[in-house]
Amino acid sequence: MGMGATDVEGRVLASLGALGAVKPEFAPAADVPHAGVLAALPALVSCGLLGQSEKHFELAPGYYSLPSIFLLLAFLALARVRSLEGLRYCAPGEWGKVLGLDRVPEVRTLRNKLRRLSEGGQPEQWSAELCRQWMQEDPEATGLFYVDGHVRVYHGSQTALPRRYVSRQRLCLRGTTDYWVNALDAQPFFVVTKAVDPGLVRVLEEEIVPRLEREVEGLSGTPQLPPNRSRTASCSSSTARATAPSCSPE
Repeated sequence: MGMGATDVEGRVLASLGALGAVKPEFAPAADVPHAGVLAALPALVSCGLLGQSEKHFELAPGYYSLPSIFLLLAFLALARVRSLEGLRYCAPGEWGKVLGLDRVPEVRTLRNKLRRLSEGGQPEQWSAELCRQWMQEDPEATGLFYVDGHVRVYHGSQTALPRRYVSRQRLCLRGTTDYWVNALDAQPFFVVTKAVDPGLVRVLEEEIVPRLEREVEGLSGTPQLPPNRSRTASCSSSTARATAPSCSPE
């Protein structure tokens, strides 16, 4: 059943379809690596990590529940585990204690669950609902937004992405461009990822501003977005801050 799997009865019942997702049960333990991430649990819940997840996502019956998968991903990010592959080098039983389980899922199992969760556009719908929830909680802070562009380097070999200038390495490397839309206090609302980057102005006009108009509309205390002429002017003034030198693809 894998290293660290001590709940033999629960796993056998789950494999036979006689048991749904197991409920977390915490026990006293000492010297658990990365257990400090539990201190961030109230903040994660208050941000809506688990509030709307079951509305947009669904997993096949199995040993691991949807909240356990979401919390595991959040805790891995807080512990600076940069990828799912990094979980191979972590003690599965120790991470299981953090989640109240006997062990965390194997990387292949976790990838299969994430593939199922990402089908059909559910992440985008979930993200949009969370954005509306955050804006409604503080409508006075949703009149101004900060758009920041970052290049995410692609190290794989399955596709040939165009090259982009990476300022940290001062090289042109293959990758995608992520445009983060944040509030003025740096709280992120959503991100737009472009494999082929048409430029900041086009992304603002075609994707970011229309989405903001849809999701900000109707919030009390939120100023109306300016007309197209002012919108274009504001886009032009932001170009110098958020764009980087472009590199022609091979």
